[in-house]
Amino acid sequence: MKVVIYSDGGADPNPGIGGWAAILRFGEHEKVLTGNNPQTTNNQMELTAAIRALQSLKRPCEVAFYTDSEYVRRGITEWIEGWAAKGWRSKSGKAVQNVELWQALWPLVQRHTIEWHWVKGHAGNELNERVDRLARQARLEITPETAVGEDVPKLYLRASCKGNPGPGGWGVVLEQDGETEQFSGAESSSTNNRMELLAALEGLLRLPPGSSVQLFTSSDYLFQGATRWIHGWRQRNWVKRDGKPVVNADLWQALDQLMGQYAVRWINAKGQEIEEMKVAGKLASEAIAVH
Repeated sequence: MKVVIYSDGGADPNPGIGGWAAILRFGEHEKVLTGNNPQTTNNQMELTAAIRALQSLKRPCEVAFYTDSEYVRRGITEWIEGWAAKGWRSKSGKAVQNVELWQALWPLVQRHTIEWHWVKGHAGNELNERVDRLARQARLEITPETAVGEDVPKLYLRASCKGNPGPGGWGVVLEQDGETEQFSGAESSSTNNRMELLAALEGLLRLPPGSSVQLFTSSDYLFQGATRWIHGWRQRNWVKRDGKPVVNADLWQALDQLMGQYAVRWINAKGQEIEEMKVAGKLASEAIAVH
């Protein structure tokens, strides 16, 4: 039985803060490895992920290794023997970039029997998508919170629904220039998730295109959708990885287009005691009552 490995890594910016991850599977067993580096590059993180994955194997193994890095795959399958033979110099005589990492990887590769596979990134491959998320999470663990000036508008978003589906309402509190405005609306038959999306759409529409804005939400559905899932949905033409259409695709598409017109920073306010979020929630509930 072969060991299956998926690895990924990246830096943002490049060079900058980086993260890497690897998933190893052997039968029903799985191991997840992650790490980060405050100053690195995409390629260094890709190489580090491969090194750490192979280092974790305690004995020589047959391996099916999947990576979306052409740099890693071609480096191992096409270039590395020539580099080693030339004293870790390229054909032009220049020193090989990231030579320390290549030198660390090479004996590990020789210890195992490996089939190298390139997989297209962000194309719906379940394990590739998962290892990409893990690498990004590892990077974000050491990424400082971006300092946002007090002059940046803040939108506090809440929704309410009696039934799900049932009568639904949304509420928005806009805070800018030391002042606040309140907005709300309702539908006779909706779902809580649709109301969360409507709150985001209605809130953004209160600001001129090109604005910087912070959006506060306590909805995992809205936060994860807007920061993680939406990119894959767009690439798959609003179809999920299982082939089913994205629920609320009409609103997600509208939000996707609208976010492209603003400099948006999403804030996960779940579990936080924020007075403006309470006000927005009250607005959403009251909107249902008067609809």
